[in-house]
Amino acid sequence: MKIPKSLLVDPEKNSVYGAFAVAVSIWAFSYSVIFGQVLILAYYAVWLPLILVDYRRFLRQLSSAWLPLLFAAYVCFSIFWSQAPGVTARTAVQYLSHIACAYVAARTVSVRTLTLGALVGIFFVMLYSLKVGAYSEDVLDGTYNFVGAFASKNQIGFVGSLGIYFSVVFLAFLRRGRLSFMLTVPVVLLSAYLLVISHSATSMASIPAVLALIALLAMTKLLSRRYRRVIFVVGAGLIVVVAFVALNLGLMDFVLGLFGKDSTLTGRTYLWEQGWNTAQRSPILGVGYAAYWVQGFAEAERLWNEFYITTRTGFHFHNTYVEALVELGFTGAVMISLIMLRTLYGHVSTVIFRAWQAESVVLFGVMVLLLIRSFVEVEVLNPYIMGSFLMYFSYFKLARLPVTRTRWSPAFEPADAERGEPVWPRHVGRPAAADPS
Repeated sequence: MKIPKSLLVDPEKNSVYGAFAVAVSIWAFSYSVIFGQVLILAYYAVWLPLILVDYRRFLRQLSSAWLPLLFAAYVCFSIFWSQAPGVTARTAVQYLSHIACAYVAARTVSVRTLTLGALVGIFFVMLYSLKVGAYSEDVLDGTYNFVGAFASKNQIGFVGSLGIYFSVVFLAFLRRGRLSFMLTVPVVLLSAYLLVISHSATSMASIPAVLALIALLAMTKLLSRRYRRVIFVVGAGLIVVVAFVALNLGLMDFVLGLFGKDSTLTGRTYLWEQGWNTAQRSPILGVGYAAYWVQGFAEAERLWNEFYITTRTGFHFHNTYVEALVELGFTGAVMISLIMLRTLYGHVSTVIFRAWQAESVVLFGVMVLLLIRSFVEVEVLNPYIMGSFLMYFSYFKLARLPVTRTRWSPAFEPADAERGEPVWPRHVGRPAAADPS
């Protein structure tokens, strides 16, 4: 049986396969630690073979991906100054291949298909975590939190916040018919329930802010471009002023208190201080990608012990930029920041300064969610996690590819015109010669 290429790589026709591939990816991101390498192989299997189906699609405007490719190359080259070259080499290749999968997904999957696949994948991920039903005590703040099949309440909280976000934007912008509403209700309810019992302050604080911003962008559809620009400039200025006032008048401590946190963010500020001190020793290039949290290294072992991380794995500085400074220096921190800012500005400028598009609104919301979390989590620097996949997918979606059209041969015979004969289309037969009799 021969399968048409369009059912695999055409964003307008591959919604079934695309949603399946996204769902498999989310399951792999969530539970590859539990089920092993078979899920990572499944993740590669749903994306990388598509290159062989239509390689021209992925070579078209490849130059638009120069910044992520440059960052991936820098990550790989950090093996030459890494304090753990073997770990850096293995993880860098994984990160590079992870970016390649996100690139293939962006070139073959529409935003609506991504949303559908995310809803399906997140729903089954939450069901499995609910089946496992594990709870964990946080020794730092004394709370007892639901973690499901994850190792952290923040991970299950992130999944829950994504479930709520994708459900809302699907119903608001991407649904087709009433059946869509019935299918998203279970995802919203389960996501909200797991978000509450996980007590993830980061997720509970970030998702309302993102949804409010999306609501404002949705309302700008009714305005002309001129008024959109004015509102955008005024709104951006107000956000800066409010943030400045909140930091100087103690409002930040009040907000943190609503979520049971203090000004140290459960020890995160101490971690940031330790990371900053480490970064000063190699400020330009860092210690090497993934070369800090290595078993046997004195600094990592000390911090694991201080924060009661008995597994001695899966820990970080709880800040994307501090983590980047330590591992990749100022060079890497600037590059990952530019990728995030370029993606954010690219999608919001499409909504504000060009034709209003629901897809850009959806991806801008994803990036705002990742930006908020980047100050307290590390979700875009590692391979095989949802945060980095969504960021690179959103970045690669900035490139507007030309629509491929069928090539037609010339409709007329040039030789006929040169001879002074009537010109007839090729598909139209010439009139029969008159019978001389």
